[in-house]
Parts: sequence; C-alpha cells; structure tokens
Amino acid sequence: MQASTPASAPDLAAIQEVIDAHTHLEGPLLPILHGMMEAFDHVPEDAVQPIADTLNIGRAEVHGVISFYHDFRTLPAGRHIVKICRAEACQALGANRLADAVLAKLGTGWHGTTPNGAVTIEPVYCLGLCANGPAAMIDDKVVGALDVAKLEKVIAEAGA
Repeated sequence: MQASTPASAPDLAAIQEVIDAHTHLEGPLLPILHGMMEAFDHVPEDAVQPIADTLNIGRAEVHGVISFYHDFRTLPAGRHIVKICRAEACQALGANRLADAVLAKLGTGWHGTTPNGAVTIEPVYCLGLCANGPAAMIDDKVVGALDVAKLEKVIAEAGA
C-alpha cells in the first residue's frame, strides 16, 4: 500500500495539547481521536502511546479503535478523498471490478495516496445509492452509475 509522506510529523507537545483538550469528556478516546483528525488530518503514530498512557489503556486498544472506525486514518490524506462503495448492492453492479481497475491504474491500494499527493482512495460501506451503483464519493460529492472510464475521468479531474 502506498501512502503520502507527511511534510513533517506533529510534535509531541501539539499531540499532548489535543489529548488534554478532550480528557475531561466522558469516554474520551473517540473525542481524542477525532481531535487528532481535526488537528492533523490523521492520527499520528506518535500519538498512540501518549493517548494510551493518558487514558491508562494499552496501545493495542487505541490501535484497535483507530483501525476499526473508517473515519480515522494513520497517514495524511491526499488533497482529494475518493471513497468507493464496497456494499453488496454496489458489488452486485460491478464495484469490485471498478475498484480493482482504478486502484491498479493509480498504483495504490485501499487507504493509499497517489504519488503526487492528489488523491487518497478509501473504501466505504454504503453511500445510499444502492439502485444507482456502483457509487463513489469524491470529497463530498456522491456519484452513481459509475464505470471505469467515468471514475477515471473524475479522478483525473482531481489531479491524479
């Protein structure tokens, strides 16, 4: 899997500032992780241990939550995020074939970012266009009835 390279990793003081801003909340792990996403566009690897230490939980628990929820990423995203629907209705209409072709063309895997940093490809499980699949979301715009050519055109317009 290819991913973009961060310009610079956030320093530990900035990470601790995000943690401290959320520890007063009930069940603070999810708010802390959302705070990391807001502050850094990803949950830096360097944040996992301070989060675990602050909350008195294991690194594995923090990692498990990060990897379970699709809203969290551990690497910075590209300038545009393309989410390709992986739900059964879209799969029945060719989403797997579509995803395989686009991932191969871009030379990346799921959660990967194109080498120029323009596009990050992520799976999503239902965009609500079940009758008009396969579907994808490019940034905040949902597009249905996709084929490889149509999705490649949209991604090319995003700069990939």
